[in-house]
Amino acid sequence: MSTPKDDELAGTEAPFVSHLIELRERLIKAAFAIGIAFVALAVWPGPAHLYDLLAAPMLSYLPKGSTLIATSVVSPVLVPLKITLMAALLLALPVVLYQIWAFVAPGLYSHEKKMVLPLVVSSTVLFIVGVAFCYFIVLPAVSHGIQMFSPSSIRAAPDIEAYFGFVLTMFLVFGVAFEVPVAVVLLARIGIVTIDQLKSIRQYYIVGAFVAAAVVTPPDVVSMLSLAIPLCVLYEVGIIAARIFIRHTQVPTDDAAGTKKTGDKT
Repeated sequence: MSTPKDDELAGTEAPFVSHLIELRERLIKAAFAIGIAFVALAVWPGPAHLYDLLAAPMLSYLPKGSTLIATSVVSPVLVPLKITLMAALLLALPVVLYQIWAFVAPGLYSHEKKMVLPLVVSSTVLFIVGVAFCYFIVLPAVSHGIQMFSPSSIRAAPDIEAYFGFVLTMFLVFGVAFEVPVAVVLLARIGIVTIDQLKSIRQYYIVGAFVAAAVVTPPDVVSMLSLAIPLCVLYEVGIIAARIFIRHTQVPTDDAAGTKKTGDKT
């Protein structure tokens, strides 16, 4: 039978359980925010209108008289609901990201907590900008390219579930891709890479960006360039932002022996 002295995990149960309780509360708050946004969007403008908005880039380039089709019995109901849920997640994204950062914040030093608000705001804005860029620029260009190179003997009538899956994938790809500046800032701020190292690997990053764009986008030049070029530009933006961010979040000189991470709560 082990004695308390031999039990290396003695006294760790309560902190671990408290962290789990806090995590559960944060997840509940995030889910609650998404639920409120879902109900609000279901009331106005409604799932049907949101579906029409999402289908507009493809419908605008389909031949006259063509439309999207549903090959499943429940697709006309489920797909608009899925689109509403996706829109609700975008609408509640600031709350979701804040709950994530608020859960991590108690383990940070006081000077590191200064990163929370800028990162939450910038992550939200960049993700939404990436989705908007995909919707307004990439999807119309891809739809136009598909119809332009499609044989005249083929009458296009895409399935709504397949189209939704395609659009959702594209939104996620561009939303995550536009988070490059945030990733660069974090890597530089926590010391994994330096500004000089980021500059020195620029050419390798550009090659990698074009390779990644060719893999994750549809097999057409427009989609690849639409992702690769913003990735390269955002990398440069990340380097500039990292230099500014590091300068404003330096460790205070009067923090003698280092403040304990759990202290100085916001």
